[in-house]
Formats: sequence, structure tokens, C-alpha cells
Amino acid sequence: MKEILEHLYQHKTLSKAEAKTILIDIASGKYNHYQIASFLTAFIMRNITLDELKGFREALLELCHHVNLSEYNAMDVCGTGGDGKNTFNISTLSSFVVAGANIPVAKHGNYGVSSVSGSSNVLEQLGIRFQTEESKLKQQLDKANICFLHAPQFHPAMKFVAPVRKELGVKTFFNMLGPLVNPAQPKVQLVGVFSLELARMYQYLFQEEQMQYTIIHALDGFDEVSLTDECKLISDNEECIIKPNYFEFDAVSLSEIHGGDTVEAAAEIFMTILKGEGTKAQNEVVIANAALAIQTHQKTEITEAIERAKDSLFGLKALQSFNALKQLS
Repeated sequence: MKEILEHLYQHKTLSKAEAKTILIDIASGKYNHYQIASFLTAFIMRNITLDELKGFREALLELCHHVNLSEYNAMDVCGTGGDGKNTFNISTLSSFVVAGANIPVAKHGNYGVSSVSGSSNVLEQLGIRFQTEESKLKQQLDKANICFLHAPQFHPAMKFVAPVRKELGVKTFFNMLGPLVNPAQPKVQLVGVFSLELARMYQYLFQEEQMQYTIIHALDGFDEVSLTDECKLISDNEECIIKPNYFEFDAVSLSEIHGGDTVEAAAEIFMTILKGEGTKAQNEVVIANAALAIQTHQKTEITEAIERAKDSLFGLKALQSFNALKQLS
């Protein structure tokens, strides 16, 4: 590791093969926590290259516990995290709204690192037990139209890195990798990213794999449609900048979409919204993200996608999907 760190400290980059080998070595326990922390920190100090991202991704996918859910054509709805905004669990709620709109979802998620409550934190708090067996995940998709893939259970490589990430408490390149290493490898994704540069990398990777995708980056830094400002959308169909009025919604303030200061508070907000009792701002942020996901999967007009999202949330179909998933877990 000494040679690798000296290489990185000289502002040199890694090839795809080098990046892949190093991550496989980390996963095998070859390096201690201090060495891993130093390695991660090097990439906090500078931007990751496309080759490095590809190499790290290949390593995690090679080592992960794969599941084959291709018969469902399920989509993933997730963000990189790491935007530091501490919003409520927008992408997770949107996932249930999408499932309630009769679109299958294979949601990949993890515990929060740079936020109070990641998707895994809030779902665990609400009584959902994580599954890894393919047959059980398929049963969840059959009955609830959604399954949840808890990253640490599918990525054994992460066990050496997770404690270091938690202690560092800041976003690392593992945030960038999260949406790229869903063990079901869905061919349809709505993904939010925390920077425009990362959005371009995702676009390149998704184009290579001929995926249906929409990549979101709010220009004020959110990794989702926050309705607080303009938002960059990059999809397999178009590229544009949208404002809240794209959805015929009003702009909201950051305080209106705050996620609470504890996991318990985040879970309470989550269920309030899912029961159709959220504030106007909360509801509209969820509907906006869910509508983009529906549009990505179904290739519908945004107006139709918004109506389907509203019907799912306010018709309590999203809540039914949640309850079904909880019962099956």
C-alpha cells in the first residue's frame, strides 16, 4: 500500500486494472484500517477518473452476491448520497410510489454515512428485515412490486471498508459506486448524483450498457429533484435543465424537506408521507422524483407520469406496497 499511496500523493491516477486489483486486495483484508483510510482520503482530495471508477465498479461486481431478477425488468431508484443536505428519504419514498404505480423496483440501499438516515436505516427502523435469497426477493416483487437489496449483505467486500467510512463520516468514492453496483444489475435506473462531473461519468457508463436511464443533479447540489432550484436531467432521450414548474409545482425551501435529526424522526416523516399526510412540499418532492422514474421506465409524457405518481401516493397504493414488503420480510 505504501507504493500505491505515494503514487496517489504525487497526483498520479490509477488504470482501470490497478483500481480493480487494489479494491479486490482491500476486500480480501490485505490492508488495515489506517491504510484504507489513507487510500480513501486520496480520492477526497481530488476527483476520481473514469478508469478508476470503472475499475472499482468491476471489482465490487465481481465480488458481490448476484441475484437474477431480469424477468421483472425492475428498475432502481437511488442516489449517490453525499450531498450533505440531510433531506428526508426522498428516493426511498419515491421507490414505493413507483412500486404502487405498478412498476417493479429492485431498490439498492445502505446505511447513511454522511447523513443521519440512509435508506437501510429508515427501513430497518420501520421493521423491514433484509433478505438475500433470490426466491424471497422474487416473492417480494410478486406481492409488493418492490424488493430491497441491503448493500452490505450483497457486497462482502464492504465489510473492511464500512467501519472506515463510518469513522470518516464524509462522502468517498463508495458513494459514487452505490447506484452502479446493484447486485440485480437492472437495465432501467433513475439515479441522482452530487456533481455534474459524476453525472457525465454515469452517462458514459449507461450509454455503454445501452440502459434506460435518467440522471439527476440539482444545480444547488442535491442528488435528487429537490424543487429548491433548477435541476439538470440527462437521459437516454434528452438533456435539459428543468425548474419546479416543469412538474407544475412551486419551489420549496430546504427547511421544508429536512429529514430530521435522528433515525426515529426520519422514520416518522417517512410514514407520515407514505400515509398521504405529508406537507405539500414533501408530497410534491416525492411525486416529482417518482414521476421521473415512471417516465424513465415507461417512456410516458411527464404529465401522465405525475398523475400516476399522485394516484399511487394519495390512493395509498405506495403504502400498500410498503406494508406488503414489510409482511414478506
